[in-house]
Amino acid sequence: MSAVAELAVEDGIRHPFDTPPEPGRAVEVAPGVLWLRLPLPMALDHVNVYALDEGDGWTLIDTGFDTGRTRGLWDEILAGPLAGRPVRRVVATHHHPDHIGLAGWFRTEHGAELWTTRTAWLFARMLVLDEQERPSPESIAFWRAAGMDADLLAQRAEERPFNFADVVAPLPLGFHRLREGQSLRMGGRNWTVRMGNGHAPEHATFWSRDDNLVIGGDQLLPGISANLGVYATEPEADPISEWLESCTRLAQFARPDQQVLPGHKLPFSGLPMRLRQMAENHHSALARLERHLDRPRRAAECFPPLFKRAIDPGIYGLALVEAVAHLNHLHQKGRVRRWRAEDGAWMWQRQGE
Repeated sequence: MSAVAELAVEDGIRHPFDTPPEPGRAVEVAPGVLWLRLPLPMALDHVNVYALDEGDGWTLIDTGFDTGRTRGLWDEILAGPLAGRPVRRVVATHHHPDHIGLAGWFRTEHGAELWTTRTAWLFARMLVLDEQERPSPESIAFWRAAGMDADLLAQRAEERPFNFADVVAPLPLGFHRLREGQSLRMGGRNWTVRMGNGHAPEHATFWSRDDNLVIGGDQLLPGISANLGVYATEPEADPISEWLESCTRLAQFARPDQQVLPGHKLPFSGLPMRLRQMAENHHSALARLERHLDRPRRAAECFPPLFKRAIDPGIYGLALVEAVAHLNHLHQKGRVRRWRAEDGAWMWQRQGE
């Protein structure tokens, strides 16, 4: 998740459940809809997944990492809260490993269909095949351009990087494509698929037409911001613009009474206010960053105005890619200029300085 400083949550955001389910257990958040929580070995230490009752089986929304611990928990869940009935379909909201990690396992071991967006399937299938023992030259060049500390850059160049395949099971060849505006039947309800962008390309959210449920994945989170990062794969990307556009577009479907089932943290209501907060969070960060660029700075020197707290090594990488995202946005809006320093890093400065 984002390290960007989050605005205070206002009174209009409500949490109908104040305690998450224990590992291996479930909480029924609506008739036929179970909330489950799986552990993650990182600062954000969990991911929410949901099981929707189909009568003769279940539809799962997201899956967690592919680890021995998570597979063991799923065995407990299948025998316990899911009452031994089969998982017939896995719906992945987006391609990130904590959401799609076990989709392939459910396909090969349990015969479940995979439903996701074309972009999510392509990204996940490509990344799971891309194993590296050392960072690629493109990644090293990207870190250098972002102004990563020279000692840290040298250290990372000799370390095995995170590989998607470390925590994602091989993706099946076939999948069912989710599209914007599509109607989908899950858990005794009719849903409309709405796409978000910025955190992940073509991120699927699901809006019930029969009651007040919304399945938000990482596009609709309470109290924390989804990470909006730029990577070596697309170094000129502007995920901030994509995120802001998504907040505006999804707001037309949002109601205060809707109960949002997010990918992390607690279910909540007050979605119109939350969408405004999520947009304002980045507008405020951009304004602070622009003021900070009264003199030339590297991306790695832009953490203080964006995050307003110390960045520890565990989230340094997320902070760096998010700093580049905000700088790219200002640059493409014509509000800052950039040039290369002798060491290869981009230097950024406010226009007119």
